[in-house]
Amino acid sequence: MTLREDDRHLYLQVMDKIKTGIEDGTYIEEEKLPSEYALSKQLGVSRATLREALRMLEEDNIVTRRHGVGTFVNSKPLFQAGIEELNSVTQMIKQSGKEPGTQYISTDILDATEQEQYDFGMADLEHVTTIERIRTADGAPVVFCMDKAPSPYLSLEKLWEEASIFSTIESVSNKQIAYAIADIEPITYHERIYSILQCTPDESLLLLKQMHYTSDDEAVLYSMNYFRADMFRFQVVRRRI
Repeated sequence: MTLREDDRHLYLQVMDKIKTGIEDGTYIEEEKLPSEYALSKQLGVSRATLREALRMLEEDNIVTRRHGVGTFVNSKPLFQAGIEELNSVTQMIKQSGKEPGTQYISTDILDATEQEQYDFGMADLEHVTTIERIRTADGAPVVFCMDKAPSPYLSLEKLWEEASIFSTIESVSNKQIAYAIADIEPITYHERIYSILQCTPDESLLLLKQMHYTSDDEAVLYSMNYFRADMFRFQVVRRRI
């Protein structure tokens, strides 16, 4: 079927043609697409139609447009998970067939702020354990993690034994993490975090902020995870009600 025989909007057909070209190797991951002029000629469409298709492909994180340079094909995400599933980063990396690792940047026990007392619902909370880590896959940095929990729930000594923050909290406090409320935000350039994750300034990150709760709705862990958007993709299952 040619583009003209398809009754859908032309830019949608162009999107499918480019996706097919990526899948069959016509367009190579991390390499530049032909110029807009050349690509519009190849596909038999106007440059305006092509630009709309490229804009939509960029929104879907399939390509990246660099001003004055060109449009590049993004690598396919290595790690995928449903956002409704409370999976650890370690599980996601293992499921991809890679070896998970952890590099600790800092571990501190700090005085709890009024905001943290409010967030954890503990007016008498005195100290919060804070941890910064790099999560790696086959040795490459892929996630930067910042975690906070009430110090009575998160013993650093126990963490060295357990290696898992979830397991440590559940072992020390006898509180089982049942669910989390999450927000996802796109993040642009941040010098420290981009340096840690070895990203270039034109790459994007996904920030997953989560407060974890017990089945009794008790807040026990707050985390901020910065994922490399070129490596991770999260899906959401939406059901009709």
